Amino acid sequence: MAEHHFHLKADWPGGRNSEGYIDAGNLKTKISIPPEMDGPGVGTNPDEMLLGAAATCYIITLAAMIERAKLPLHEMGLESEGIVDVTNGVFTFKKIIHKPTVELKSEASDQERELLKKLVEKAEKSCMISRAIQGNVELELQATLK
Repeated sequence: MAEHHFHLKADWPGGRNSEGYIDAGNLKTKISIPPEMDGPGVGTNPDEMLLGAAATCYIITLAAMIERAKLPLHEMGLESEGIVDVTNGVFTFKKIIHKPTVELKSEASDQERELLKKLVEKAEKSCMISRAIQGNVELELQATLK
């Protein structure tokens, strides 16, 4: 069994409305509470990072599946939305909606187009981050396939 270890160092100088800094190898950025939660909105925040982790994991997983299936990919993109619920002052990351747009080349067969539909859904279930948050954050797909 192989294990991969990832490390992050965080500096946080003060109270709730301070701004800090994280260094996780290629990810180096300021952090703070977002303005939607009455924070200063400097740099990124945990909500954006969770959404970013889920979105990048999904699109990378989908790209790998499309490549392994040798589908004639023309282009692919993704928009994702995170929804945080606030009830009685408790913040809960409720839902992530992935909106992939995947276009195969015009010479793609009907069989390849059908396989693409399956892979778009399978990628969400196969992504490591999706599996990690499963049961805690609802995941939804709104795919556009061309």
